[in-house]
Amino acid sequence: MASRWTAEELRLVDAAGELEIAVRRADGSLRGWVPVWVVCAGGQAYVRSWHRRDTGWFGAALRSRRARVRVPGFEADVTVEDLGDSSADVTARVDAAYRTKYGSGAGSMVTAEAAATTLRLGPA
Repeated sequence: MASRWTAEELRLVDAAGELEIAVRRADGSLRGWVPVWVVCAGGQAYVRSWHRRDTGWFGAALRSRRARVRVPGFEADVTVEDLGDSSADVTARVDAAYRTKYGSGAGSMVTAEAAATTLRLGPA
């Protein structure tokens, strides 16, 4: 990622119960907003889906690699980087962040299938 989040941006993203993401189409227009759980770990923002797929917001994010996100008090264009479960260290940090933030509700987001959907969001 070329850009870094500011401390205030990360604070706002991390404080949000959900982040809304709208993936950019090829023409630059936005698809509809979709609420997703978001966590911050190691100065980065991450989102996951229930399972890896080529459809819906997740498939569109994989193809376009760019989106717009919003949380209360902050909205920005972002880049989308597909990490999947390629890094055991990142997977462990993101799993821990989901467990800390969402407690017992995080169960479906810390499975191997969910870890394979890990996307890192970065300021565009």
